[in-house]
Amino acid sequence: MALAVLKSRALAGMDAPEVTVEVHLAAGLPAFNLVGLPDTEVKEARDRVRAAIQNCQFDFPAKRITVNLAPADLPKESGRFDLPIALGILIASGQIKAADLDQYEFAGELSLSGELRPVRGALAMCVRIGKTNRAFILPAASAVEATLAGAVTVLPAKTLLEVCAHLTGMQRIVPSAARELSFANSYPDLADIKGQAQARRAIEVAATGGHSILLSGPPGTGKSMLAKRLPGILPPMTADEALQSAAMLSLAGTFDPVRYGERPYAAPHHSASVPALVGGGGTPRPGEISLAHHGVLFLDELPQFERRVLESLREPLENGVIRVSRAAHRVEFPASFQLVAAMNPCPCGFLGHPNGKCRCSPDQVARYRGKLSGPFLDRIDLMIEVPPLADTELQGKPQGEASAAVKERVIAARQQQIARQGKANAQLSSSEIDTFCVPDASGAALLKQAISKLNLSARAYHRVLKVARTIADLGSAGNSDGTINGAHIAEAIQYRRGLGS
Repeated sequence: MALAVLKSRALAGMDAPEVTVEVHLAAGLPAFNLVGLPDTEVKEARDRVRAAIQNCQFDFPAKRITVNLAPADLPKESGRFDLPIALGILIASGQIKAADLDQYEFAGELSLSGELRPVRGALAMCVRIGKTNRAFILPAASAVEATLAGAVTVLPAKTLLEVCAHLTGMQRIVPSAARELSFANSYPDLADIKGQAQARRAIEVAATGGHSILLSGPPGTGKSMLAKRLPGILPPMTADEALQSAAMLSLAGTFDPVRYGERPYAAPHHSASVPALVGGGGTPRPGEISLAHHGVLFLDELPQFERRVLESLREPLENGVIRVSRAAHRVEFPASFQLVAAMNPCPCGFLGHPNGKCRCSPDQVARYRGKLSGPFLDRIDLMIEVPPLADTELQGKPQGEASAAVKERVIAARQQQIARQGKANAQLSSSEIDTFCVPDASGAALLKQAISKLNLSARAYHRVLKVARTIADLGSAGNSDGTINGAHIAEAIQYRRGLGS
């Protein structure tokens, strides 16, 4: 019977379900049919596979070819099925004799010459293959990221002919060895910032506890510079965090091995749509917030984003995940990002500037700030004004600390948090706040006044306590039992005063 069965993988969110590629050759008029819910990219495999087989000096069988991608109800996309389809045709037609096919899984897009092109999601596929004890044959260009999964035999191939030679035993493919990847620290330095001592302090607090932050100030005061320097003072990623971040970037096809272990930094334009930010599409793909997983998401010109785009951030800011639902699909992407937002104080940008250039009316300012809803602002931990620099500061040299010195304090304080509660302060639940964020008598009295005078919501109250816990950790100098006192509460409240209040 002219039938060949091979294994491959599809992508469904962060999962990579197994796909069985069945190729059957039958007598009749020549035809090439693909079934199993393939999308346009998969259907186009017919032309790529035909040309690749012929250019590799094989005969393309003049028979009725049926390719079934099972399970039939799982959508199949991209060109990763080219390689198993081509191999199935060659095996079913008897042109190559392959044994032990059940020991391998295949993925790769074919060029017309038979060369293998890289596929996205190689790391996610390799993680799932590790549970099957099969070897993974894929394009050589995707092998580096695939080896990061560990415990999987990765066989990198450059052409269809190399794969055929391996399966027939003529010339075995040498497994790709796992290697330690490191990145060059290319983060910009905080030492470049002139002045802005209060904003620098707020950025340090945000980095220490993993808090979200909103920077408000006139144009040219250094808001974007501060945001770009936040990843450089964050603690190094753990092995699991680095793997999760790499897997997300692999799904989007943007993974760069040179930058493995580097905190991602995403800065979408304010014209970005909801699907671009949170993910979506016919076959859902991760959006910017998921690509910033374990990194920083910077939203510049915050009020210029569509309101529904900002409102879509409320759930992932609270839960660290985003669920994308479609009629036929429902996927979940991780989105544990640190939000840094920047905005001008008014439409023209110069409200409160010493030059007095602002001509915005109070109604215009209210409408401008009203683009940000209360529930959205309630989820931001720190709100800080970034004032214009004085002439002496602007003309002088930067006097602030370098990122390396700040990062040492951030790492020490974050280690206290991990030792005490196993997570960053920003991720504490309500019950954990009651346990780990108890202020002393002076702090409790001050917080009680703030609740009534500032009309703090329950969420804002909890966020004040979490920020105060972070401030106490920064000032405790290695004492994991650092008490939250009135000074810590006062600083945390100052960061909750809101925009211009």
